[in-house]
Amino acid sequence: MSEATHGATIELENLSKRYPGNPSPAVDNVNMEIKAGELVIFVGPSGCGKSTTLKMINRLIEPTGGRIRINGEDVTDIDPVKLRRKVGYAIQSAGLFPHMTVAQNIALVPKMIGWPKARIRSRVEELLDLVGLDPVEFRARYPRQLSGGQQQRVGVARALAADPPVLLMDEPFGAVDPITRDHLQDELIRLQHELHKTIVFVTHDFDEAIKLGDRIAVLRERSHIAQFDTPEAILTNPADDFVSGFVGAGAALKRLNLTRVRDVEITDYPTVTLDDPLQEIFNRLRGSGTNEILLLDKRRRPYKWLRRGDLMRARGSLARAGTLVNDTVTRDATLRDALEAVLTDNAGRVAVTGRRGEYEGVVDVETLMNSVHELMEADRLEALEARHELEELRAAQTHAEQEGPGGVTKA
Repeated sequence: MSEATHGATIELENLSKRYPGNPSPAVDNVNMEIKAGELVIFVGPSGCGKSTTLKMINRLIEPTGGRIRINGEDVTDIDPVKLRRKVGYAIQSAGLFPHMTVAQNIALVPKMIGWPKARIRSRVEELLDLVGLDPVEFRARYPRQLSGGQQQRVGVARALAADPPVLLMDEPFGAVDPITRDHLQDELIRLQHELHKTIVFVTHDFDEAIKLGDRIAVLRERSHIAQFDTPEAILTNPADDFVSGFVGAGAALKRLNLTRVRDVEITDYPTVTLDDPLQEIFNRLRGSGTNEILLLDKRRRPYKWLRRGDLMRARGSLARAGTLVNDTVTRDATLRDALEAVLTDNAGRVAVTGRRGEYEGVVDVETLMNSVHELMEADRLEALEARHELEELRAAQTHAEQEGPGGVTKA
């Protein structure tokens, strides 16, 4: 992979937007500093101005007042078209051009800014591989030939094509099904580990914000900042009732979104492939000490869970034997994702896969439940400590009141 451009700082200074005929501003005097390489989430109720604020960063919407600086450069005075070519932008439903192939969609901005053909071709291959799509299989397809999740991956690849330091994402995963959405979120986390871009991401889903964000800006009406902090700080110390409303019940369980599968024990599991003879599969299962075995396809992706009874009924063929693997998680998935997958599958385990879907191991329900108990115990101890501190403070105040001025104890 070629040397990538890392993130840039973003500063919003007194940023405002007023629309003609509206007495109140849509965005009112927003001040914010986003660090280079940080993934910041804007979350808030519908109509609060979060998307408007995002679009002012690349001037898809022109600010009425205030300044925007990217790496110290004031972008409110430069050509907006040139600015947009330096800032990646990904939206809901990908926004791909239907008459262009996947490769042509990704190549759009590099072509506009005059990259040589060989460099563009190499960049398209690199990006398809980066977002987990086989270049040979996908580069010549049209958007209509892709699933929703695949389209969204291409949309992210297109936004990254000219290697911008900043990536803006406006509810990019809002139009896909929940399982695909989880996998796209994991993919974004993995990409950010590799690329270190500055990403500003708009969502109305607080769980998504917790999962993805280095910091979260909880926005009120007109993009007033209610709280701008780390996910853990917002979960444990919401600034006010408005922020508490976003956190909702079950803060300890929400903290499962802060812990990744890579942080817990991933165990190996007996596996076989479609190319293995049936007798060898049977022998492997019998010698494994488990009641089931994981069948991998020709690309070593989880395909079916096979139990002893399945093999007895197979009669020389695995076509109808076993249970299809409906869900997997990556190492970047959260423990909440893994727990949901385990409970949905109802079998006490979920397969962990790599960037191309290849098998890497298994996480079981016991490991996940131990993590849940640890989080809940940590929350209990934290609450107990806070209560003790409050009692000590009250005791000190009572003592001070009893002593009175000059340290003289009152009669």
